[in-house]
Amino acid sequence: MSQPILYPYQKRWLADNSRFKVGMFARQTGKTFATTLEIALDALGAEAAGGKTRWVILSRGERQAREAMEEGIKLHLSAMKIAFQAYESDYFDGMASKALEVALPGGSRITALPANPDTARGFSANVFLDEFAFHADSRKIWQALFPVISAGYKLRVVSTPNGKGNKFYELVTDQSTDNPWSRHIVDIHEAIRDGLPRNAHELKQGLKDPDAWAQEFELQWLDEASAWLPYELINNVEHDQAGDPALYQRGACYIGNDIAARNDLWVAWVWERIGDVLWAREIRTLRRASFAEHDAVLDELVNRYNPIRVCIDQTGMGEKPVEDASRRYGSSRVEGVLFTNDNKQHLANLAKQAFEDKTVRIPLGDELLRADLHSLKKLTTATGRPRFDSSGGDGHADRAWAAFLGIYAASHPVAEYAYTPVKPRYRVDPDDDSRLIKSTANFKGGCW
Repeated sequence: MSQPILYPYQKRWLADNSRFKVGMFARQTGKTFATTLEIALDALGAEAAGGKTRWVILSRGERQAREAMEEGIKLHLSAMKIAFQAYESDYFDGMASKALEVALPGGSRITALPANPDTARGFSANVFLDEFAFHADSRKIWQALFPVISAGYKLRVVSTPNGKGNKFYELVTDQSTDNPWSRHIVDIHEAIRDGLPRNAHELKQGLKDPDAWAQEFELQWLDEASAWLPYELINNVEHDQAGDPALYQRGACYIGNDIAARNDLWVAWVWERIGDVLWAREIRTLRRASFAEHDAVLDELVNRYNPIRVCIDQTGMGEKPVEDASRRYGSSRVEGVLFTNDNKQHLANLAKQAFEDKTVRIPLGDELLRADLHSLKKLTTATGRPRFDSSGGDGHADRAWAAFLGIYAASHPVAEYAYTPVKPRYRVDPDDDSRLIKSTANFKGGCW
């Protein structure tokens, strides 16, 4: 038997014509697919009535905007055999990106692009905020957006939860009696009851992360109080173009390396400084790999990026890797860091300040990385001493500590060297006045 085009929960969402509509759906349940279908049908309805309409899709990044356009809008229009023209134009949000647009025969247009406060302010249109809980500066986007849709336009907001520190949380949990929002909430269990072919037990066992399962599949709001890096800070520094080695610009680079040999991850994190921002350029992870493999990967990264500093976790088994790296790359640019409570506090403070100041950029939508960063918690021991711990993620926040070590490496001022030539003292060779010969007065200790 063929699968239905839409499941009942998607049909309920599609049939709701409320002007303001917010949906909280579990991961991979087709929320973007259903909403882009609504947008396509709305545009066709306007043209059938002799008019036209305008929709703007604001996504987390260029890749997500492209997915909404290619696997949503264009897919639906093609399935309905509707002619359209597709365009791409340059768009700048700190880095060059693309705005994608579809134009229908009657003049209706649908645009998809990465979200920021400026793009939210730049259109008068119906708006779809895709994965809104993950947008950087979600509150500023919201402030810029509402005047845009004030002239009777529709607003669609969908996402999975992402902590409590964002505007999406407020939209879903607002219990005021005059709230104009129509809300749809569909966790993985309801989606499966409605026919979605998923095995919840298998998914949960494969994920092996209770926090991620609770938030992204069962739609529970995680407590952000003890998280060292709340999701809002993580959202604000994610970027489509971070984490791509092909975009290396030959800038100053720094490597942080968290050491592990058995159950935890071995992680090497490369930061590249562009202007005053550190961009994650490459993140390499190994599990249960040999020390020879560790050395080979680190050699490859050092040869490729020629880092100014390499900071390595020297705790326990890290003693020998630090010694070996110092011999291979030079002790002047390799530093071992013992993970004492005081040192971990210093590393974590430097990193948090960088996240708060938005002077770092990390890969967009890397769920394992996000879980690692968010899993780090600062606790207080019975003696009143601070201690960092982690829960969730697929290691002990190994990616986070590698990132922090790299940020620490970049925090040291770069030594600048200048060369000032000294005018030599000469005497003229009496036999050949065209030759200048250094004076014997400059000869000391066996060299000039």
